[in-house]
Amino acid sequence: MTEAVPNFEGLLREALAPVEPPAELAARLEGALQSITEMAADELEAWELSAMRDPRNWVRPAAALAAGGAAATALVVLRARHRAAASPPRNIAGVRKAAGRTLEDLERETRRLLGDR
Repeated sequence: MTEAVPNFEGLLREALAPVEPPAELAARLEGALQSITEMAADELEAWELSAMRDPRNWVRPAAALAAGGAAATALVVLRARHRAAASPPRNIAGVRKAAGRTLEDLERETRRLLGDR
């Protein structure tokens, strides 16, 4: 009685192989984050300061601030990573340049997202 012994290592390697996300995923994610950021900004702009006297009215602006801030941060990081992935560094000087470009990208995207606010 000889039984076929399964190749567990091969099966694990096959099961845990990295999967590439769909090409349009980044664009869809960026669009969703952009719309969340814009909705949160609209909600905060429409808020009246006179209503802030009652603490029960603080929930909506606090939620808009948290959701908008998180979405804006994720959007800035996503865009900066996309630019950084386009040209990976090859040596230490390249790493320094890449870090500087990443910081500049973060600043530029943050300014673009916040606009005149």
